[in-house]
This record gives sequence, structure tokens and C-alpha cells, in this order.
Amino acid sequence: MNSHSKRWTLGTALTAAALLGATAITTLAPTASAATSSAAPQTVAAAVRHQEPKPTVVLIHGGFADASNWNGVITDLEKQGYPVMAPANPLRGIPTDAAYIRSVLASVKGPIILVGHSYGGAVITNAAAGNPNVKALVYVAAFVPDVGEQLGVLINKFPGSLIGADLNPVPFTNPDGTTGTDLYLKPDKVGEAFAGDLSKRQQALIAAGQRPFSAESFTDVTTAAAWHAIPVYGVVAGQDKAIPPALERWEYQRADAKKVVEVPGASHVVMISHPGIVANLIEQAAQDNG
Repeated sequence: MNSHSKRWTLGTALTAAALLGATAITTLAPTASAATSSAAPQTVAAAVRHQEPKPTVVLIHGGFADASNWNGVITDLEKQGYPVMAPANPLRGIPTDAAYIRSVLASVKGPIILVGHSYGGAVITNAAAGNPNVKALVYVAAFVPDVGEQLGVLINKFPGSLIGADLNPVPFTNPDGTTGTDLYLKPDKVGEAFAGDLSKRQQALIAAGQRPFSAESFTDVTTAAAWHAIPVYGVVAGQDKAIPPALERWEYQRADAKKVVEVPGASHVVMISHPGIVANLIEQAAQDNG
């Protein structure tokens, strides 16, 4: 073979190799593109989910209290980007209070995580029934009654509550002229029965600013129990002297709670003394049911 033939053969081989390499690259390119294309919808979907607005958290306080009891929880939730509402609970009895909170819920657009403390738990149990926007119920040291039950009966199911002995009943006149009874905590008993893990100064502020609730709240009958249809989360206050911790555990178990968090040293106002724990459970409820 002369030198010219050798050069032609070598050139031909190199050209063929180059063509084969280009073919391989061309063959691989669509595969890589297809992989990118198939991944893209997943990435976009994840981004869309991330950008979806968070549910509104609605916080309902209980007796002897007002919405300021939720201040620490509100601060934590808002830092995480949650819209929060803490409307005033009228404290005039379950039928009145549930109807009012039901109207508040109807004004909220989009999904709701509904939270109730103490007597507020009974209110949300009744108020949330039939509302498809309520995605989860979070009970914080709360009553969780079933249809036909009364709080005055529930609270005596387990020993440990000091509320009965520490009440100061005060009569008042209803608009129709009949006499009702408002229930206050005796100021010197707030620490003992209600807020044992708060400072003396905090206890004094609670005693001075407490809002009474109607004695009828203990005899009103629950007419709807939303927890039968809506996922439940619960906080047990381990040193609760208002609602016995044993009752809280029993109620949450009966409601088939998805998660229960127990705070061993917490008093009845666990959302004041441990707002981060309460906020974290609310956030989990939102994430689980968003």
C-alpha cells in the first residue's frame, strides 16, 4: 500500500469514528432531553405546591380568657407565614357561641385549621360541623364533647379538676329579664386551678382581666361533633388542674387523634407557657391536611 492509500485509509477511519461519535451523542441527546422533560412537570408541581397560600389558622379561646392568651402562638405562626385570626368567643353558652364562631368561619376564604382551648374546644366541635373548609381540628387542653354530652358531666368523668371549688358565681340579667349566672375564677385561685406554671405577675393579670362565661355552658348539650369527620390533633397539659389530663387523653383517643403532644409540666394555659409546642402541632396539622 502506497503512502497515499495509507493516508486515505487513516482519514477514512478517523472520519468514520467522528461520525460514530456524533451519532452516539445524537442518540444520547434525546434521552437526556426526555429525562429533563419528564422531570420538569414534577419540579413545576413542587414549585406550585410551595407557592400555594397557607391555610388560615383560627384560634378560639376558652372561659375566663380572651384572644390575648394566643399571643405567643400567633407570633410563632405568623413567622411561618400563616394567616391567623383569633376572634372573641362570646362565652354565652354553646348554642350562642357556636353560632357566632360558625359565622366567623364562613367569612374565611380557603382552608382553615381550627383550634380550640378549654371550653373553646366544645365551641369548635359544634361550629365546624358541615364546613368543608375546616381541614383539621386542634384541641389544646380542651373539651371534645360528643353529640348529646354536657361539659358538666364530662369534667367529672376523671378526678383532678379544681375549677368547681374555685368558682365565683355572679348573677346577671338577660335581655329578656331572666337571670343568668356568670362564672369567674376567684382571683386568689387563678394560680392553683388555671395557670400554675406562670409567674405571679401573669396570674394577677389573668385574674384582673378574666372574662366570665355563662354557667349554662356546663349544661348545654352538644348537638354536632365535627371531630367525627375532620382530623383531630391534641395537646395534653400534664399538670392541668382545670380539665383533668386523663380526660384530655381519653377524649383525644376517642376522637382517633392523628397526633397527641403531652407537655408534662404544663398548666391549663399551655398555649401561654409553651406557645412554640402548640404552634408546632398546629403547623403539622396544616401540613398534613393542606
